[in-house]
Amino acid sequence: MSGRTESIESMEQLAVGWRALVLDRDTEADVRDLPGIAVRWADCRFPFWNCVTLTEVDADAALVGQRLGEAADIMRAKRRPGFLWLFEDLLGAEARAAVRTAAEKAGLEYAFPGTGMAGNVIPLPEPSHPDLTFVRVTTDEQLQAYADLNSRAYGFPLEAGRDGLLGSTLWKNEVHAYLGVRDGVPVTCAATVEADGRLFVVLVATAPEWQRRGYAEAVTRKAIHEGARATALTRATLHATAAGAPVYPRIGFRPNSPIQFYALKG
Repeated sequence: MSGRTESIESMEQLAVGWRALVLDRDTEADVRDLPGIAVRWADCRFPFWNCVTLTEVDADAALVGQRLGEAADIMRAKRRPGFLWLFEDLLGAEARAAVRTAAEKAGLEYAFPGTGMAGNVIPLPEPSHPDLTFVRVTTDEQLQAYADLNSRAYGFPLEAGRDGLLGSTLWKNEVHAYLGVRDGVPVTCAATVEADGRLFVVLVATAPEWQRRGYAEAVTRKAIHEGARATALTRATLHATAAGAPVYPRIGFRPNSPIQFYALKG
């Protein structure tokens, strides 16, 4: 795939993957495809399940400014905060240069960076790590451990992750979600889910005190390995935070579009 094609793929994977995950959280969630904007908003305490993204390719500065204003209006109408995901490489050159100013004008503030990644990374050898045992998430207790790892890694209250995941049958049955357990304690986690013919890697996290030991890479490899065995898919995609971005090229992922995350101004 070309770089632009992979950037489009990355945005579309968010739209497809988040549709299923957000509707799993709430069947009445706001899931709409509007002109130039995809809304995937569960309005829950887990901010990642409250998402809007711009979907047009090569929009000029005026149109991007309009869409940012529309996206901000959607976000203001919600009870719970969330993020606008902006895939930089989909914007026209002029719009890209002016997007921070346009976002400020719309009432949005830059939150943090990310990176879309993809690769034909499958098959992977059977993953292992000398410190870890891998356990698939199939029980409520395991799902709570998964939620808590994400809350701790991303700096959210524990209640946020639990509100996003607890009670889900999708996560316990169809998502290939794995815990990396050290001495009986879950310390890292990763998951894959099928999304439009790809394995979509989601919610990778490691407890802060156990980071930089290769745990995230190992458990991500496990989630991909098992997801591929179940689906026979060969291509995987993900959206990495700045902290996680160095991990994934070692597995075979290649960066495509930088992602800017925006929140409403406080």
